Amino acid sequence: MAVGKEEVEEIVKARTDKREYRRIVLPNSLEVLLISDPDTDKCAASMDVSVGAFSDPDGLEGLAHFLEHMLFYASEKYPLEDSYSKYITEHGGRTNAYTSSEHTNYHFDINADAFEEALDRFAQFFINPLMSADATMREIKAVDSENQKNLLSDGWRMNQLQKHLSAVDHPYHKFSTGNWDTLEVRPKAKGLDTRSELIKFYAEYYSANVMHLVVYGKENLDKIQGLVEDKFKEIRNIDRNCPRFVGEPCTSEHLQILVRAVPIKEGHALRVAWPITPEIHHYKEGPCRYLSHLIGHEGEGSLYYILKTLGWATGLSAGEGESTFDFSFFRIDIDLTDAGHEHMQDIIGLLFKYISLLQQSGICKWIFDELSAVCETKFHYQDKIQPISYVVSISPNMQKYPPKDWLVRSSLPSNFSTDIIQIVLNKLSPNNVRIFWESKKFEGQTNMVEPWYGTAYSIEKITGSMIQEWIVSSPNENLHLPAPNVFIPTDLSLKNDHEKAKYPVLLRKSPYSTLWHKPDTMFFTPKAYVKIVFTCPHASDSPEAEVLTNIFTQLLMDYLNEFAYYAQVAGLNYGISHTDSGFQVILAGYNHKLRILLETVVEKIASFEVKADRFSVIKEMVTKEYQNYKFRQPYEQAMYYCSLILQDHTWPWMEELDVLPHLEVEDLAKFVPMMLSRAFLECYTAGNLERNEAESMIQHIEDVLFKGSNPICQPLFPSQHLTNRVVKLEKGKSYFYPVEGLNPSDENSALIHYIQVHRDDFMLNVKLHLFALIAKQPAFHQLRSVEQLGYITALLQRNDCGIRGALFVIQSTVKDPAHIDLRAEEFLKAFKSKLYEMTNEEFKSNVNALIDMKLEKHKNLREEAAFYWREISDGTLKFDRIESEIAALRQLTQQELIDFFNEHIKVGAPHKRTLSVRVYGKSHSSEYKIDKSSPGQASSIKIDDIFSFRRSQPLYGSFKGNHVKL
Repeated sequence: MAVGKEEVEEIVKARTDKREYRRIVLPNSLEVLLISDPDTDKCAASMDVSVGAFSDPDGLEGLAHFLEHMLFYASEKYPLEDSYSKYITEHGGRTNAYTSSEHTNYHFDINADAFEEALDRFAQFFINPLMSADATMREIKAVDSENQKNLLSDGWRMNQLQKHLSAVDHPYHKFSTGNWDTLEVRPKAKGLDTRSELIKFYAEYYSANVMHLVVYGKENLDKIQGLVEDKFKEIRNIDRNCPRFVGEPCTSEHLQILVRAVPIKEGHALRVAWPITPEIHHYKEGPCRYLSHLIGHEGEGSLYYILKTLGWATGLSAGEGESTFDFSFFRIDIDLTDAGHEHMQDIIGLLFKYISLLQQSGICKWIFDELSAVCETKFHYQDKIQPISYVVSISPNMQKYPPKDWLVRSSLPSNFSTDIIQIVLNKLSPNNVRIFWESKKFEGQTNMVEPWYGTAYSIEKITGSMIQEWIVSSPNENLHLPAPNVFIPTDLSLKNDHEKAKYPVLLRKSPYSTLWHKPDTMFFTPKAYVKIVFTCPHASDSPEAEVLTNIFTQLLMDYLNEFAYYAQVAGLNYGISHTDSGFQVILAGYNHKLRILLETVVEKIASFEVKADRFSVIKEMVTKEYQNYKFRQPYEQAMYYCSLILQDHTWPWMEELDVLPHLEVEDLAKFVPMMLSRAFLECYTAGNLERNEAESMIQHIEDVLFKGSNPICQPLFPSQHLTNRVVKLEKGKSYFYPVEGLNPSDENSALIHYIQVHRDDFMLNVKLHLFALIAKQPAFHQLRSVEQLGYITALLQRNDCGIRGALFVIQSTVKDPAHIDLRAEEFLKAFKSKLYEMTNEEFKSNVNALIDMKLEKHKNLREEAAFYWREISDGTLKFDRIESEIAALRQLTQQELIDFFNEHIKVGAPHKRTLSVRVYGKSHSSEYKIDKSSPGQASSIKIDDIFSFRRSQPLYGSFKGNHVKL
């Protein structure tokens, strides 16, 4: 029996939240939050253990993280290796875990009917895990592979540099991931056995009283409680205290420092940090939330607005950074332009001027009240999210907050306290600042190297008086507090739209546009979603056009920023981005003032002019984005080449980078009117909008762009309705494209092994999906757990405009891509017998799991819109796809699945079409030379030139050819 539903204050939940919550404590002191949601299709659980990398023993860096990897393997009750992830994957779920400084979090979700057994398997890891010697060795390699993928990532590198420059005896200083050296080589040299240390660590720290569990089920609370009591009561309680790490990580030698560091990627950044009192101690007063709202503001008069106007910055964020119960940092990150890099002292001066403005203005009650109101609306009208994400957002916070605030946490600042905000503001002084300045311009000018990632850096001590000089010499700009926010919604009522349309309807069709509308019959929230896709044939007819369209969309966002930022603060988001055939505008959030924002965006498009100063900033930013393509993970590069080979009418980023330096203001000024001169708008509206509102919005856009004496846009000619076409690989052939990784320093190689199967068809779709469901976990088990080819290993499905297939993605330092290609084929050969040996019961169970996955309801407006928009943009328009595919699944036989495998997937199948993209990293350069010079055979054809290949291949027909009727 649980210690019970002890009388605690009621758990505060959102007004719109129909779920039920209950806190219980088991006799072993495990504290649990039960959540009952009769509407859910997926159940989920998250166990948070209050121990993390800060508790790693000296000389065994990464042990807590390694334990997180090992715990999943097997338990005494379920000894078969990887059987937990097999069970979860085969029942439509997924499983994951993470390690942070003071927490290790394990979580999964699964179809509701399989929840009880999944929970039992999950609980056993905390009761009697099996950490076999054989698995230990293999999983050290997985941790090492995970670390390898992070070595050239600036986020990981700069984070570790900040830790490195702290007190050696504070755990913040540690390296937390672990690698081959820390988990195998060094322990061995000291005569330590890593597995014994692992078991010792588990025995010492994993105790029920420092664990917090969240269980999200479909049954009522009493049923879920009975389940939890039964499954988790055996976890031992050794009455451990939560590890606490008192003391500041930064002593005086780590404050008042200016660190110059060399990043991997192009670009310059300033990261400014101060040690502060953790927000958790004053979460109802929200001092960091108040200060980050002001320092991170982007409206007129803000620090960012001034830096942007001066052409010095392209992004700024502010807020509490890494924090524990005992220490925290307030951080400000600023992305600099080349000019901004030359004005670092002025920027720091302006930052401190803004902080001084906050001191002089006093803590403003109206700003706090406005922020509090925005937070309250956001909390009470929050969208539902996936259960797995929901439980993971709660469990690590249960130790920090009282139960009544487990859901609210720090999201509802409600106590206005000038004193508490003032205390944190006072900490943001020149006397305890840490400034990290990143730029490739520092190459060759540094004298130190961070040991774990090899980041080059140097340190200079700075004094308060030096910063005082920077403040005095910085430009005199009109810094001021933000204005009251006119975008805060005041009408949160729901429209009485009596339409019960199950699917989107085509509301109107004109020579200028189509409008699809989906009334809200699911979510009943005062929000709307509007998407307008501009098809402009001139936007993508050359690499130059593609780049200019990109610059045009980023300039639009840039022009709108100080106005639209207020809307974003108030929960109305927007985005403008370029697409394959033009650009798109998306607005999502509270519907009350959405029309105001939409009309402003359209007005900006209609009156677009190129401002020379902003053009040069955006051009510089876009150039760096393109230059940084080469630093993407090798598997991402392989995905890119795969798309370039398959999708007709796509331009390579190298050509786009080549044209960029030569583009000037006048090129864009000439281009935009031409691009807009022929346009067609595909529009989708959904949520709390009535039909007539949606129609009038689109009518307004047509009036602005297409009507009047001198219209900006004309309708497309029938021949100009472009569509994306996909290369049709030849049956019985396998193609391979060997290429060197773009970053010569990256040791990692990658393989994409793609099997093209069919053009969208309900029965073939479900056969492919069922194959992928059954093969996904065995592929992971064999290629990652057993063969340890690499941390990133997955079997996925791919859909290019309705052309479907399956692909293996593997990134590795241990084997070259051609070798991994053979291993993927070996897996398929072995998998064939699994299909033949599958019992009828197992087949039915897999079919039912897939049906349950397909029946999973959309959680919010964005998810629903993404699903329906895919049908519209691909041209498939099968809005009843789910019902039709389930009907196909119910008719499917096991023999039909085997026949499908033998025809399309099996190695050597006469109808099989395969494309392997092999990206060779630094550690496999000699193998690259062999693969590159191999002639290929009749059935295995090497692609030497992507564009010659693309031109010579037939294309699938596009679904966009079909005419839609009103």
